[in-house]
Amino acid sequence: MKKVTIIGAGLAGSEAAYQLLKRGWHVHLIEMRPIKSTPAHTTDLFGELVCSNSLRSDDATTNAVGLMHQEMRDCDSLIMACADATSVPAGGALAVNRQDFSKMITCRLKSFPNLTVDIKETDIPLDTTEPVIVASGPLSAGKIAQQLQDFSGTEALHFFDAIAPIVYTDSVDMTQAWYQSRYDKGDGTDYLNCPLSKEEYNIFVDALLSGEKVAFHDWEENTPYFEGCLPVEVMAERGRQTLLFGPMKPVGLSNPHEEGRRPFAVVQLRKENKAGTLMNLVGFQTKLTYRAQKEVWRLIPALKSAEFARFGGIHRNTFVCGPKVLDKRLSLKGKPLIKLAGQITGCEGYIESASIGLLAGLFTALPNLPLPPRETALGSMLSHITEEANVDTFQPMNINFGLFPDINSVDEQGRKIKGADRKKRYTEKARKALESWLPAISMPSL
Repeated sequence: MKKVTIIGAGLAGSEAAYQLLKRGWHVHLIEMRPIKSTPAHTTDLFGELVCSNSLRSDDATTNAVGLMHQEMRDCDSLIMACADATSVPAGGALAVNRQDFSKMITCRLKSFPNLTVDIKETDIPLDTTEPVIVASGPLSAGKIAQQLQDFSGTEALHFFDAIAPIVYTDSVDMTQAWYQSRYDKGDGTDYLNCPLSKEEYNIFVDALLSGEKVAFHDWEENTPYFEGCLPVEVMAERGRQTLLFGPMKPVGLSNPHEEGRRPFAVVQLRKENKAGTLMNLVGFQTKLTYRAQKEVWRLIPALKSAEFARFGGIHRNTFVCGPKVLDKRLSLKGKPLIKLAGQITGCEGYIESASIGLLAGLFTALPNLPLPPRETALGSMLSHITEEANVDTFQPMNINFGLFPDINSVDEQGRKIKGADRKKRYTEKARKALESWLPAISMPSL
């Protein structure tokens, strides 16, 4: 039986393990939790979600991340199967009950007799004679981080990632709030809206800007944030109206308590679980201290008496400069038996992390497997982190159509196709390209 070691049981490591286990490989999975945790994790479960319970849009026709969802389903992804089985209402997004999600991943993997789990801290066996997949995640530190730094020949790259707070739904003032999805998508109960008047908004922003922040270590001062997950107070620092075009935008909403008028600003809460007893503040990642959060969030009228199941937080993420360190099949350059997977490669987002884990597993199991077509979401993400991105300005990236090959689509009159029609062209081309690649990985599902 062929053997592989996988370091890390997050989304990427779990997905890679599944792809290898079901193909008959013996997987030695090493995970340090619960012996040692991280600033963001709270359980010992595989595939724990730490920032949000949402895998974002599930629209595979006009959205790049939704397309990636579908491509992974077509590849028999463990992460997508568990997400679909534990989903909670979230409009057009795919959100999950995070506890059930992680439990299912853990149970599915541990059901394989060819899995060995080792709970310990470890390092990368650079002199290995058997395949190794390093999926230690964006919180990699200690020896692994140092090894990657030494191997790359440059200082390790870091960025901050922030976590949004979670409230108990029954503590929200429903005389102020109302259920409605933006533009009335979904069944109308996916999001709970907390409005603010202009005066209330200004009071809130003042408190947000002046609130006590988490103190950084000296070595963290120059670490850049990831633009797709900025702390809410950092967005506010960029201009007093910035939040009105971000997480507090009121468009597509009408307040039934105010005769259907659109509010000046709104904070949306999204379900954390199927029962809807917990909700997170969408887009409200923060570096405020817990004490400041308790005061600032309660300036939102509907949350004036809110009880919090979890306050927001902040942690430092680690990633390598993929185009400099990795080859096209995710191996460290000069170390073909060692592959990296997940956010440590420079992808950003839950599903992106899992997708790179899927590819790392496939490339290990099938050494002669062709690369996924460049026109697909999988191929575009892989290409970006291994060769397409600018080495000098490399930063974590979510999947988006800007990473895809330009389709240069024009209509019958020679005019360039734009908007949703153009996005549909991308997805249609990607779906056809994936069909030609799937036979190379096909096998009976276990």
